[in-house]
Parts: sequence; structure tokens; C-alpha cells
Amino acid sequence: MSIDRGESGPLAPFFVETHSHPAPILMWTSTATVTVGTLARDWLIPPGYGLWIPGGIEHAGSVLHAGEGSLIVFAPDHCPITWSEPTGVSIGPLLRELIAHLDRTGPQDPSRPHAEALMFTLLVPLPTHDIHVSVPTDPRVRAIAEQIVADPADPRELAAWADHVHAGVRTLSRLFRSETGLSFAHWRTQVRIRAAVQLLAGGASVNATARAVGYRKPSAFINAFRRITGQTPGTYTHTDTTNAPDPPPTPS
Repeated sequence: MSIDRGESGPLAPFFVETHSHPAPILMWTSTATVTVGTLARDWLIPPGYGLWIPGGIEHAGSVLHAGEGSLIVFAPDHCPITWSEPTGVSIGPLLRELIAHLDRTGPQDPSRPHAEALMFTLLVPLPTHDIHVSVPTDPRVRAIAEQIVADPADPRELAAWADHVHAGVRTLSRLFRSETGLSFAHWRTQVRIRAAVQLLAGGASVNATARAVGYRKPSAFINAFRRITGQTPGTYTHTDTTNAPDPPPTPS
């Protein structure tokens, strides 16, 4: 096992091109917010959380909010974790201290086998809260969807969109539900909350984010955010991980 610690300065966010590692790795952040993209999905990793990436999985990464983080590389032949896909984990206080202890001690330290065994016990996969947005294929609703994705704060309701694309409200309502599985209002909320996660991770305040994605009242935004993600917006701006909540890295 090897542990590398690093920090991206306030003016030095960075992007890592697509690559893979022969050995499994655990990437986690203490104060930074990063994204990791694989062929299957994108992950948003807020402070206090990590992403397990099996060996051979191609991925790219970028820093949305500068800060500190660590990368742990595991020996493939001696690693008891067999997760075959990237998996989110929470890095609580005990696990964080174990990682720091392992970083300080050498391979021959008598405490190391016990510390490693406890670390593996504490690495438990978190449930995912996908913010999945289906894009319709019918040209009328697709035109609406693309404009809302580009500008989540667009306030137009379905009646106004019906005039815009020269279609009936009932027709658009039916198409949204049949092609996305959601009502227009619910689909738009999904788009707005997904955009909000990125803004919050980039350092925007809750109030500014609420306005940027179309909510006049922060309370309405917070309620919608909690309903979609199961967490509060503060989860994605929180940098003190001592009592961090338990959302997983969220697909963006």
C-alpha cells in the first residue's frame, strides 16, 4: 500500500486526462471537491468522501474546488476488496486517522497489519443517489429539454413552451412522461438540482445557487434539493468533515 497526499492551491485547479491504474486505488478528499469520469458515469466527490476505483478502469478527473486530498494505491494480490466497479465511500474520523497513521508508519511497523485490517473493515460502499436526466427523442420535447439543460433557471411553464414549439400542452405533457418517465415539472427539477450540485461544489453559496437554477426562495430550493438527493445543499459546500453526513459521491 502506498499513500500520496497533495493539495491544489486556490488558483491551481487541475484536470487529469483519461488513464487507468493496474492496481486498485482509493481517491478521497478532506477539503477539495473533485469529479471523476468513467465510461459508465461521472462522479462528484465532496469533502469527506472517497471513490474506490478498481485496477484497469479508465477514468479522468478534475478539481472543482481546490483543497487537500489523498490517493491510496493497493497491492492487487493482497487487497481483500473485490468491488468490480467504482464505488463511493464515506471517510469518517476514524478512517481518516487510520489513513494518516498508515501514511506515517513503515511496512514493518508492528501496528500496521491491525491498522490495515481495520481500514478495510471501515471501507463500506455507500448507496448511490443518481441524479439521472433522460433526454427525450421527440423533436418537440427535445428542443425544450435542450434549452432547459442549457439554462435551468428558465421560468417558462409547459403552456409557454407549447407556444414556443407549436404543440399542444397535453401532447407535450404526454411526451415528457412517456419519454422520460417523469412529468415536465419533475424532469425540470432533476435538471435544476443536477446543475445546482456543480455550482455548490464550485463554491457558490446556497442562495446564489438557488437563484442560478430558478428558485426565488432558498427554502423552496432546499426542499427540492433534499427531495431529489436525500441531503441538504450544505453537503456539497461543507469542508469540516468531522461530523460529515453520509451522501455518496454523486453522479453528475
